Amino acid sequence: MMKASYQKLIVWQKAVDLVVEIYKVTTGFPSEEKFGLMAQMRRSAVSIPSNIAEGSQRRTDKAFAQFIAVSKGSCAELETQTIISCRLNYIEEIKKKELIEKINELMRMLSSLYKKLQTTD
Repeated sequence: MMKASYQKLIVWQKAVDLVVEIYKVTTGFPSEEKFGLMAQMRRSAVSIPSNIAEGSQRRTDKAFAQFIAVSKGSCAELETQTIISCRLNYIEEIKKKELIEKINELMRMLSSLYKKLQTTD
């Protein structure tokens, strides 16, 4: 499919934006979560654009698709962690809904890219 810059992919750009937002949101978490939920959410978020970037540089679309699948898994992790954060009152319900909307948009975009990669090669 593509070997051009992954940075031009809208899904990658939106994923990076989400990482920045997750970092900002988690700075308000209690200090005891520094190595717990805060760190896990940040790792999950960073994993999304990182896997898009790494996968885009693979030799085949099938290999790229595997990295897109990993990114989708990271989205599901982040969604779960966001729900838990809300239940623990670390983030407000309105912020949870906003984040989940963005995560779900990324999942849809990743699913579309995955399907496109599966039909090429």
